[in-house]
Amino acid sequence: MEETARQEIIIEAGKSERRYWHDLWLYRGLFYFLAWRDILVRYKQTVVGVAWGVIRPVLTMVILTVVFGRLAQMPSGGVPYPLLVFSAMLPWQFFATALSESGNSLVANAGMISKVYFPRLIVPASSVITSFVDFLISAVVLAVIMVFYRHVPGPGVLLLPLFTALAFAAAFGAGLWVSALMVRYRDFRFIIPFVVQFGLYISPVGFSSSVIPEKWRLLYSLNPMVGVIDGFRWAILGGEHQIYWPGFWLSALVVGIVIVLGIINFRKTERTFADVI
Repeated sequence: MEETARQEIIIEAGKSERRYWHDLWLYRGLFYFLAWRDILVRYKQTVVGVAWGVIRPVLTMVILTVVFGRLAQMPSGGVPYPLLVFSAMLPWQFFATALSESGNSLVANAGMISKVYFPRLIVPASSVITSFVDFLISAVVLAVIMVFYRHVPGPGVLLLPLFTALAFAAAFGAGLWVSALMVRYRDFRFIIPFVVQFGLYISPVGFSSSVIPEKWRLLYSLNPMVGVIDGFRWAILGGEHQIYWPGFWLSALVVGIVIVLGIINFRKTERTFADVI
């Protein structure tokens, strides 16, 4: 009897760089599915999910307004302090939520990753999209606050999509690093909440970055969220909240470096995800 030849097909994630990026497009349906699934899990048949997207930033705004506006007497640049804080909460909350969600995304989808081939980059990317829904809810809250204080944004608001894209890039780049590290080192799930909380206070969320001494502002802008937050404030509030352009371009450069190196690191490590997850 003639022996039947047996063939083994080994699928390696991203063995061909050209095919990998092509696969990202081919698997776009999976990207839509994962994003839509996470949105449904968070918001379907629940009031708390939607309410929490409003309550959390509002409570944070109240606390930061009391601490920095009332107690520390930080300058507000001629606008109501709650508006100063919430205009920064908008990009910060998006970044913080995306960092946490994308960090846990690969571990949460361990069953699928260990059984089926697809470009793993899809998983953290879909988590950032889910976090963007919270961003849109917070944007509606900001609009209500602006109406309450009768604040009308200037023409700079037309550049808000540009700053939103920069916030998206910062969240995605950082999320790639954290998600790859979380697969190998599960202790990172305890570190990320601390990093997010610490980042809230070292970023200009509860205060204007103009309070930073001039000689330190460029160094301070190494925090990529500084440029993003300053851009949002300038676009929404205008007036005295001008962008410190050297710092903004430095922050944008840092965002670019984070996302490029994040993709490179993710691509190098994703072949081992199925083995260690």
